[in-house]
Amino acid sequence: MVTDRQAKRLWRALASRKTLAQAADKANMDEKTARKYRQLGRLPSEVAPQRTWRTRNDRFAEFWPEVFEQLREAPGLEAKTLFQWLQGKHPGKFDDSQLRSFQRGVKRWRATEGPAKEVFFSQVHHPGRLCASDFTHMKSLEITIGGQAFDHLVYHWVLTYSNWESVTICFSESFESLSEGLQNAVWELGGVPQRHRTDRMSLAVNNASTEKEFTDRYTGLLGYYGMEMEKIQAEEPNENGDAEQSHRRFKENVEQALLLRGSRDFLCREAYQQFLRELVANRNAGRRKRLDEELPQLRRLPERRRESCKRLPVRVDTGSLIHVDRNAYSVPSRLVGERVEVRLYVEHVEVWYAQQEVERFPRLRGRNKHDVNYRHIIDWLVRKPGAFENYRYREDLFPTSRFRMAYDALREAQPERGHKEYLGVLALAARQSETAVDEALRTLLSSDRGVSRSAVEELLHRAEMIPAVTDVTVEDVDLLDFDELFLHKEVWDGFQGRCEGEVDGLLAGTALADVSGMF
Repeated sequence: MVTDRQAKRLWRALASRKTLAQAADKANMDEKTARKYRQLGRLPSEVAPQRTWRTRNDRFAEFWPEVFEQLREAPGLEAKTLFQWLQGKHPGKFDDSQLRSFQRGVKRWRATEGPAKEVFFSQVHHPGRLCASDFTHMKSLEITIGGQAFDHLVYHWVLTYSNWESVTICFSESFESLSEGLQNAVWELGGVPQRHRTDRMSLAVNNASTEKEFTDRYTGLLGYYGMEMEKIQAEEPNENGDAEQSHRRFKENVEQALLLRGSRDFLCREAYQQFLRELVANRNAGRRKRLDEELPQLRRLPERRRESCKRLPVRVDTGSLIHVDRNAYSVPSRLVGERVEVRLYVEHVEVWYAQQEVERFPRLRGRNKHDVNYRHIIDWLVRKPGAFENYRYREDLFPTSRFRMAYDALREAQPERGHKEYLGVLALAARQSETAVDEALRTLLSSDRGVSRSAVEELLHRAEMIPAVTDVTVEDVDLLDFDELFLHKEVWDGFQGRCEGEVDGLLAGTALADVSGMF
């Protein structure tokens, strides 16, 4: 059978003025066949008759009607499921090796008689009109900070026309993260697009209610910047395809940059943030031309950023705790019973009372977590030592591993009073220095001396009596010494004038008193 490649080789040989016999020989075909294709001027594939008959008997011919009936009633059925159903209905009739032939038959029916498939319509993007955003997890990239796993997300914001993008590191899909990331993007961009599209995340869209399409906080944020709100349909992530595609390509780019870097570990979080900033800047550099078309179409920014925190009025309970976003935090016991305002930011929590900030601590990630600072409650624990043994948040009252080791040693040495002694040590850490107490515990635990409050106090007192390396004593200066200096200066100036520099080398190492004597 002559192939298209042979025919093309024949024509090239004929075009180079070779004889028909020579051209046929070069194309590896018979001379009569060569003459045929020289006259036709068409490829073999263009003149071959279309085959409309089967070369093998269809083993499923008598069963297709019942299979197709099943497909009409339930188009979602897979070919493999139907094949297994057919095997069960007709035992021993079909072998597993016939599955592929059956799948081709089902595929052919779907393409010729099956239900219509969903059609996706490509959209025309207009400069400055639409931006889209979403969160994406970065766990698969296995980033570490100082050797420790850094589990985080990225809020990803993109302009759909130019694909200009901005990323912000965050740790949960919270409204505070969305607000911070969106505002970072528009202020870095220097303008505001007309519309913002998001998926049906609960922090922006009222999925459980039809009274309001979007949440109040999300409406307030976009209203502040004058952006219209868009959401995708339920279970249609392709409608937010600009953000989804940007996620994939951004993470692929990060993966490649990490491979080039040769390490996934960063010294600190700031170094990792700088790494992402440079990567995004390089990606945006190639979009400058289309971005220049968008910038004139953007709206002006407001005078200042909108606050990205969530404000909550909370009453301090009798345990000196506040419960915020399903997590517990301790505050100074003097606030027990008072109503405070909690400001919940992306990564920290502020506690305000009487228009003053009284506490600030890192925001806990996740739910049902707790952060109890022993300094807030130690005074009352010392008064009520019996409460320590079964305190719900007792593990938070061991600032370092040495404190825990000291507690265990005290309980072993003094089963009845060990917890009281430990609370005394903890009180010292609260009133003086946690670092100094930790160092004192290290000394006691590594020596034969037992751990006790008095032993820790003794070591702290001894350390206070030893002057630090940086302590410098400056003696009072006698002003009469300056008169003597001026006298020596006058002597030196007179001597230098007379010698005119001839004895500079000789006097280079001579003391001032010796020079005065010589003069």
